[in-house]
Amino acid sequence: MKASHLALSFGASKLYRDCSFHFEAQDKVGVVGVNGAGKSTLFQVILGRQALDEGEIELPALRLAYLPQEIKLSRTVAQQSVWDYIASGRPVDELQDKLNLEYEKYAKYPESQAILARINDLQDLIDSYDIANADHELLKLVDRMGLDDLVDKKMGELSGGQKSKVAFARVLFENAGLLLLDEPTNHLDASTKQFVSNFLRNYRGMVLVISHDVEFLDVVTNKTLFLNKTTHRMKTYHGNYSEFRRLYAAEMAEQSKRINLQEREIQRIQEFVLRARNAKRSNTALIRQGHVREKMLEKKLAQLELREAPRAHVSIDFKMNHLGSKTPLELQNVSFCYPGMPPLYDGLSFQLRRGERLLICGENGIGKSTLLKLIVGQLEAQAGSVIIGNNTEIAYYAQELEVLDERRTVFENVRSYDYSDTEMRGILANYLFEGQDIEKRVSVLSPGEKARLALCKILCEGANLVVLDEPTNHFDPITQKTIGENFRDFPGTLILVSHNPDFVEQIGIDRMLVLERTASELPPKATLKNYSHELLEYYYYLNSELV
Repeated sequence: MKASHLALSFGASKLYRDCSFHFEAQDKVGVVGVNGAGKSTLFQVILGRQALDEGEIELPALRLAYLPQEIKLSRTVAQQSVWDYIASGRPVDELQDKLNLEYEKYAKYPESQAILARINDLQDLIDSYDIANADHELLKLVDRMGLDDLVDKKMGELSGGQKSKVAFARVLFENAGLLLLDEPTNHLDASTKQFVSNFLRNYRGMVLVISHDVEFLDVVTNKTLFLNKTTHRMKTYHGNYSEFRRLYAAEMAEQSKRINLQEREIQRIQEFVLRARNAKRSNTALIRQGHVREKMLEKKLAQLELREAPRAHVSIDFKMNHLGSKTPLELQNVSFCYPGMPPLYDGLSFQLRRGERLLICGENGIGKSTLLKLIVGQLEAQAGSVIIGNNTEIAYYAQELEVLDERRTVFENVRSYDYSDTEMRGILANYLFEGQDIEKRVSVLSPGEKARLALCKILCEGANLVVLDEPTNHFDPITQKTIGENFRDFPGTLILVSHNPDFVEQIGIDRMLVLERTASELPPKATLKNYSHELLEYYYYLNSELV
């Protein structure tokens, strides 16, 4: 793959400026940069879905497979079984039917070179799917990615995390020459991530992966493509993410030294020019030298390198409208199941004290997100009660960011009677939306930018009970750390679903609701445990084996 002199702007906002790169057929490339730098847009350019202003990308004659960060299913796909959906990644039967039709045509018109060319192309495509090993590889993927219990379910019945895992399995099964993976580890447990990491590291094709998972990038990648949001340039570094960080830090240190020298030289020339301007008219030699130095100063200023501005970080200022009830939430014998499905809970009971932090964990599909939707009132239990305490106000950060209206602008999504427009602009600036950014439609934002906006929207509500469903999925490590530090100091009550152990430990969990299912238990057993150092180790175990 070769990119030459790429340029792209959206209105007055420049994304790429004269960018070029080159990758070999077996390269595993980490695509990194801050949110909004254009990582996901680059994938759209490669896929041919986004036109460039200038430049071009030359792709070899190979098949592309793409895993988007946000999985959206058509009505037809939603009705497919998981098995059929993954298997459709290699549509061999469909291609074989087409090939047979071409052979029938060729029998009637044996002199047609066009038919013969189509036959050869179809045969090459079928061969690329490695039919002999397809069934074995499909079974292996289903087993190693923990999808055995899902194969007969319809795609539309899956949770967000399950859909992401199944879509990832389909992409891996496609056996394409180029994989484009956008945040592929968001919903993977530790054991599945290890399998996928080994799979990709030994993959015979090219892989481009956008990820904020440093450990994953270090294991999988041998090159790093850095998209610089400040300069709108791209640069390729040889090595994994950690090597990139080392090389980039060294570059920045060298750049700082050069700029310091340039600035000192400019200051020295400016002082000389000022002295020459203030010289007596009789001192013609000094005045003449001053004119020479003025021209030199203009040249030096034009050549002065720009320092990269320090990266801005999200700043969260919590506001609670009321202190809230001493018991903000209580579940009494709650039972729930989706139509035609086995029960998720039967007689689930627990209560929260004001200021507690509760972590809900368990395997994908066991009902974590459903439980959150019951708590916030988006779903209704078939039996039992969800009791919200007096003066308890709930803010809900949904895993799939449903709180946002993609047809509206950033500003329209958060506009509130509780704040003046000026105050709201200031709050948005804390979440890194400034200037013309607030007039962008949400539909054009990157997933990371949408996540920031969703967080801003719910925290502006002044709630004293905050419910978070996988809040770190779309954030880079620095933003994750910032959010974790802020939520540790949140004075209200917190309910959290997360498979990110570092984030969980940072927040400071008080208790943990563990949803577990064994072969003999349906619905799953729910156990409420007080948090401790031993429980943290237990959570790591659960995250590795179940999540």
